Amino acid sequence: MDLDVTWGDLGKQLVDAGVIDAEKFEALYAQRGGLTEEQKALLYGADNESIHVDASNANFILNLFWALGLANQNVILTEGPMQAYGGDPSQFASTGGWSLSSGSPMDHYSMHAFIALKPEQQVLVEEVSKNIFRPCCGNSTYFPDCNHGMAMLGFLQLLASQGTSESEMYDQALVLNSFWFPDTYLNVAQYFQNQGTKWGKVDSKVALGVEVSSGAGYQNVLASVQPRSGGSGGGCGV
Repeated sequence: MDLDVTWGDLGKQLVDAGVIDAEKFEALYAQRGGLTEEQKALLYGADNESIHVDASNANFILNLFWALGLANQNVILTEGPMQAYGGDPSQFASTGGWSLSSGSPMDHYSMHAFIALKPEQQVLVEEVSKNIFRPCCGNSTYFPDCNHGMAMLGFLQLLASQGTSESEMYDQALVLNSFWFPDTYLNVAQYFQNQGTKWGKVDSKVALGVEVSSGAGYQNVLASVQPRSGGSGGGCGV
C-alpha cells in the first residue's frame, strides 16, 4: 500500500546528518537479505514521492521513521513526557535502542531541522499523537518511549507538514500500525466484526485509541475474540 505522503530526500538528509550511519544500516539489512532498489532510493535518493509499505518492508519503514522521529526538532521531545519522566530521555528504548547512528543517538535527539511545522501543524501533531497508541506498551505517541512510538511521531510530523487533515492522519497511522503489528490488528478487526462493524468501516481514531490499541486495551480485545496470535507483535529493536 502507498502511504499518502511525499518522502523526497529525507533519507539522504538522515544519512548526511549521521542520524543513519549508512554502513551500519546496510550491514543490518545485509543480514536480512539486503536492501532492495526501492529501499536504496528511499535511503539515498532525492526525488522520492509516496512510500510503499507492505509486509516485506514494514521493518525498514519503521526504522526510517524511527530515525526521523528521534532526530527532528520538536518540543514534544524536549518538553513532553520523554523529558518529564526522570529528566533523562536517553534511558528509553526509542533513544538508547537506536544503534544505527554515527555517534550516540542522543547526539541527534531533537537536533535536526528536517521538518519545520507551522504553529497550527504542531498543535495538530500534539493532539493526534495523544490519541494514537501501540499495543507493545501503554503509552501514546506523545510519549514515544519505544521505536514504534518514535517512528509514528516522525510520520505524524511529516503528514502534518504536508497539509494532511486530522482524519487522514489517523487513517494513515492505522495503516502503519497494522503493518507493524499485523497479528494485533487481525484480532482488532475481529473484535469490531463481533460488534457488527466491518474493518473498513471502523473509525481509525477509535481503533488507535487507548481502549483498543494500548497494551492494556489490546488485552481486553484478546479476551473477547479467538485470537490469531496471543502476542502483540513487533519488537522494540532495530
